[in-house]
Amino acid sequence: MPLFDSFAISASGMTSNRLWLDLITNNIVNINTAGKPGDPNLQPYRRQVPVFSELLEATTNSVPGKERYNRMGVHVPRVTEDPASPRLVHDPSHPYADEKGYVAYPNINIANEMVNMITATRAYEASVTAINSAKSMAMKALEIGRG
Repeated sequence: MPLFDSFAISASGMTSNRLWLDLITNNIVNINTAGKPGDPNLQPYRRQVPVFSELLEATTNSVPGKERYNRMGVHVPRVTEDPASPRLVHDPSHPYADEKGYVAYPNINIANEMVNMITATRAYEASVTAINSAKSMAMKALEIGRG
């Protein structure tokens, strides 16, 4: 695998994990965004989740057995909304309360979001480590070439 392919693979991982961190941030920020139960115009925020997919597109050269991969790595083809029902909180004084006094809030668990944040951060750091290792190997190869 050529040197710059490893950079591209790690960079795609960093980009995908950065997007995941952005989505986690949006989820945490909107944890208290209220909605009115049963009103389609005043629905609470829905937790967003990335869908990761590998990139692997092979093109063959004229030489058999010598495949070249154009795009490798990971990407996020779409972001889905969590289908979980909103949590209902009894608060009759809230402006979005229904006739029974319930307000709809997003079904977001802060502990799960923090675990996802740690996971995304560590995956990002692993991609940075891979880039730094590839760069170090390239520099050593240049030093060897200088003789």
